[in-house]
Amino acid sequence: MTPAGFVFELSGGALCLDFVNTVDNRPTPERKELLNRYEDLLAWARQAGAITARQAEVLERKATRRPREAQSVLDGARAVRETLFALFSAAFAGRRLPSTELASLNRAVAAALERLRLSPRPGGRARWTWDEDPALERPLWPVLRSATELLTSDDLARVGECAADTCAWLFLDRSKNRSRRWCDMTVCGNRDKVRRLRQRQRGNRRRRVMTPRA
Repeated sequence: MTPAGFVFELSGGALCLDFVNTVDNRPTPERKELLNRYEDLLAWARQAGAITARQAEVLERKATRRPREAQSVLDGARAVRETLFALFSAAFAGRRLPSTELASLNRAVAAALERLRLSPRPGGRARWTWDEDPALERPLWPVLRSATELLTSDDLARVGECAADTCAWLFLDRSKNRSRRWCDMTVCGNRDKVRRLRQRQRGNRRRRVMTPRA
């Protein structure tokens, strides 16, 4: 469910899948891009918890000063998104992960992981944190880490793809028998129910018309 005041639907169950789902109607000619500006990327990252509100403010000011760089980062983020879709869609279909997309992801991951740091935490242990440098690529770093974790975990077998012909959003199927078919039952699931009901109604009407009267 989308919280009040937010605009992105976060039903993927993993940060990287929610990022992949920033396209509506992906398999259709009416494909709708949801990340049209760098500010949209910030808004998504803020809502998804990839960055804080303070970080979003800093990055928005920097993007205003460097619009060309911000556009380049946005273009790169959308390219990463399509790479992730190709990989996770292949995993869902039981196909071998495409080597070209894996190579592209490896390059993006290598650049992101250069910003990952170990920091001390209470109890004598350490924790992973991101470099505080306000790089415009900052919203993408947690996405890439999420993708590597999912691609190398047993949960990869739980990646599903919405069964709606117009959707193709991805999600983690946490159901016991892995029977989830829709990104959101209240959206695509209900649409499919309505579509099937209308098909049955049309079929019933045709049968009534064709049945001869006594």
